[in-house]
Amino acid sequence: MPARRPLRIVLPGGSGQVGHILARHYHDQGHSVTVISRRSKPKDCSWEVLSWDGENPGPWARAIDGADVVINLAGRTVNCRYNERNRREIKNSRIFSTRLVGEAIAAAGRPPWLWMNASTATIYSHSLDRNMDELTGEIGGSESGIPEQWRFSVEVAAGWERTLFAVHTPQTRKVALRTALVMSPDPGGIFDTLLRLVRWGLGGPAGSGEQYVSWIHEIDYVRAIDFLIDHEDLTGAVNVSSPCPVTNREFMCSLRRAWCTSYVGLRTPGWALALGAAVLQTETELVLKSRRVVPGRLRAAGFEFHFPNWRGACQDLVTRWRQLHSV
Repeated sequence: MPARRPLRIVLPGGSGQVGHILARHYHDQGHSVTVISRRSKPKDCSWEVLSWDGENPGPWARAIDGADVVINLAGRTVNCRYNERNRREIKNSRIFSTRLVGEAIAAAGRPPWLWMNASTATIYSHSLDRNMDELTGEIGGSESGIPEQWRFSVEVAAGWERTLFAVHTPQTRKVALRTALVMSPDPGGIFDTLLRLVRWGLGGPAGSGEQYVSWIHEIDYVRAIDFLIDHEDLTGAVNVSSPCPVTNREFMCSLRRAWCTSYVGLRTPGWALALGAAVLQTETELVLKSRRVVPGRLRAAGFEFHFPNWRGACQDLVTRWRQLHSV
């Protein structure tokens, strides 16, 4: 980030992996960071953490009045079975918290000049043959032959964004972050989980392996957020992803090579994925939907990626993972 006065940055829902990446980055840069969370403050946390329930006004709103930037990441995890109760919680946790943050911004005596709100690259259609950018990308849900659960995910994403842009905040610029999978060596994240499969000899392609994976290295993720803070002309939906999505087959192959394993990853058929998802209480959409998303608006505005290609990105991540775990 270019030299500037320290910012006051508020992260509702910032206790998850992505929130921790941002909080750590901005705290280390010397900015004032406040996380608003349902969770209690971790012992090793160096920034302020305020409590909320994500549904009701409270003292936490005082942190938004006078803040410079609000980045709302709140929402129940989608790593679960899409039963009726979980669907309701997934949808409501995003829409209610977004509306709540918007009401706090609208009521602020000195509202933030930028509100970025989480969205997801899953909003786009399942695509094997064309890239999806903000201008020409097709919003999903109407494709023929896709599982009903995939339509639900698009419905949630679309409702999430509608709620963001419906709130009247005339003094606050708004950006919907259509974010791909954020890859970090931190414990418990998606990269850590995928690398565990490789280490256990299970790192083959999922299903056909032809579905695309959209991803972004954590360093480029925080750089993209910095870029959006600095570029006041960027509003609306922005894809936050690498410019080079890869097939699931290529994705896992590069990860195996980065780990220096010699085995050939065996394909996991769809029926086995469905069985495993049921046992693990999750959904196969997370690995079978083809997300071929590219960052059209970021690149048009001049953003340059440090890690545009997955092979280089996963080599860096594996090296850092080994350092972190002393392996």
